[in-house]
Formats: sequence, C-alpha cells, structure tokens
Amino acid sequence: MRKPILNDQKLIELYLAGDEKSISLLINRYKKKIFTSIILLVKDPYIAEDIFQDTFLKIITVIRKEQYNDEGKFLQWSIRIARNMVIDYFRKNNKKPIITDSEGNDVLLNLNIAEDSFEDNLLKEETGERLRRLIQELPEEQREVLLLRHYADMSFKEISDLTGVSINTALGRMRYALSNLRKLIEKHQISF
Repeated sequence: MRKPILNDQKLIELYLAGDEKSISLLINRYKKKIFTSIILLVKDPYIAEDIFQDTFLKIITVIRKEQYNDEGKFLQWSIRIARNMVIDYFRKNNKKPIITDSEGNDVLLNLNIAEDSFEDNLLKEETGERLRRLIQELPEEQREVLLLRHYADMSFKEISDLTGVSINTALGRMRYALSNLRKLIEKHQISF
C-alpha cells in the first residue's frame, strides 16, 4: 500500500512536532525548482549550490521560529527567499551580473567589430562600469526586472513567476526601468 502524499502544511506541522524526516520530504519536493530559479540568476553551479543551501537554512529557521504563514504557497514563498538570497549575494560581494554571449564572454567588453586599440577597449570597459552603476540607481523593483531580463536572460513569463507579479506588471517595470535609465544617462551627461 502506498502512503498518502502529505501537503506542505502537514509536513511543516510534523517537522515542528519533531519529525525531522518531514522537512527532508518538503525540501526534496521543491529542490529542483528552487535550484533552477537560483542558477538562472547566478549562472554558476557552485555559487548556486551555496545559495541553495543558505536558502533552505533560512527556510528552516523561519519555520522553526513559527514565522511561516501557510497560505498554500510554500513554493512561491521559497523562491522569493531564494531570489532575495541571490540579491544579497550580489550586494555582499559587490558583483554585478554580466551580459554574456553563447561562449560565456562579457558582451560589454567584447563588442569588437574590428580590431580595437587599447584605448577603445578601456573605453568600453569604463562604459560598461558606468552603465552598471546607473542600473544600481534604479528603484529595486525596476532594477530586478532589468537584471533578470538582460543579465539572467529570463523571459517575462519566467520573471513573472519568480517575482510573483503579473506579466503586465513585469513589462511595466521594464518599461519604467529603461525610461529611468535614459533619464539617468541624460542627467549624468554620459554618452555611450
């Protein structure tokens, strides 16, 4: 006879009652989806694994403190924690995602149409860094959509699922991000 499949809330209740196996069942149920959402953002399996571990430590901590409010959305809640852990990782390490081509090269540094001089390469590198700094000035919701779309190469549907907003909201945030980025470029009188 097969055991009945327990829902997420029941597994959490069992875990809080002392059943350690129930948290393993819950983690195993969603680990692929959560790991995928992380690796899409960081594009490095080793970093993704570290963030994945930190994500589940955070989830377990919140559950232990009985701060988790079950609304039947454990997966969405977990992905939101994972996304926040990725954002914290980039902030803490002062790393910015890089737009890469199919070979993994930074597109901003490799826009060579013809053989560029040292000065041209230096200018491209400085331009890329200025652009990254301007992106950091955008409001968080707009910056997030811009980074997910251009740096993580996610579709608006994937962005919508990951951030928990409608596709139209994600599109709107992207439109505002690009508009605000243009204004910042004009404000700082930067030419690209």
